[in-house]
Amino acid sequence: MTRTLSIIGIIIVVAAAVILSMSVYTVSERQSALVIQLGDPVAVVNARGGEEGLHFKTPFISDVVHFDRRNIEFNMEPEEILAADQERLVVDAFLRYRIVDPLRFYQTVRNEMGARARLLSIMDDSLRGVIASIPSSDVISGRRSELMDRVQTAVEVQVRTQDLGIEVIDVRILRADLPQQITERVFERMRSERQQEAARIRAEGEQAAVEIRANADRQSTIIVAEARAAAERLRGEGDALRNAIYAEAYGRDPEFFAFYRTMQSYETALREGTPIVVPPDSEFFDYFRSQSGRD
Repeated sequence: MTRTLSIIGIIIVVAAAVILSMSVYTVSERQSALVIQLGDPVAVVNARGGEEGLHFKTPFISDVVHFDRRNIEFNMEPEEILAADQERLVVDAFLRYRIVDPLRFYQTVRNEMGARARLLSIMDDSLRGVIASIPSSDVISGRRSELMDRVQTAVEVQVRTQDLGIEVIDVRILRADLPQQITERVFERMRSERQQEAARIRAEGEQAAVEIRANADRQSTIIVAEARAAAERLRGEGDALRNAIYAEAYGRDPEFFAFYRTMQSYETALREGTPIVVPPDSEFFDYFRSQSGRD
């Protein structure tokens, strides 16, 4: 009898422990909780914070679903999207969101897996709608920030319209590039265009160089011709002035002038090793035959 009572007591204690464990649950500061009773949500715990800790529920008929209150990141797989110029782009994007209404979140998507499926559709639709409205060059170039703002706005509008109980924190495009085969073709086209541009610039440079050289040659010819003309004029003026001086000197002292011109002739003609064949009575040597001048 005593043994039977002991077994019954143990069973009661175990049953009480089980019932007690099924009657309590804990919620951390990083979580919110939704109490579901017989399949219907009946209470939301710690949705705004301040209710973390130990809580009670009805055993056997109540269940608790926990949700993360932190920012949740959702990464899309890279996919090809057509831009406005019909160029295909490989776009890789991600989204961060936060569950702000656990009840609505549970009613619409149930859990994070359902949320990912719904957000995938929203992100895909928003990306295609925005990228299809602009050329691929704007997506690839420096307008990436504006593009991400437009995509985030489109995602937020759909999330609010569908009332998913979440708040979109951020939308980012990690990569938006041309597919590999198209990239190679585009690079080849760009290389060809750059080569044509370089050839055009070189041709224009050569033409400019020819014109500059021709102009320089023309200016050089003009300058040399003007210099020669000035030199001839100055030389002529010098010769005229010299002749005038000679004439004036000759008029003043013809004998001295004759002597001076003879000395200049000697200086020019009588060089070392230069043979001179003239008759002894030549006028060229008049000043050599007389100590006082000509005879």
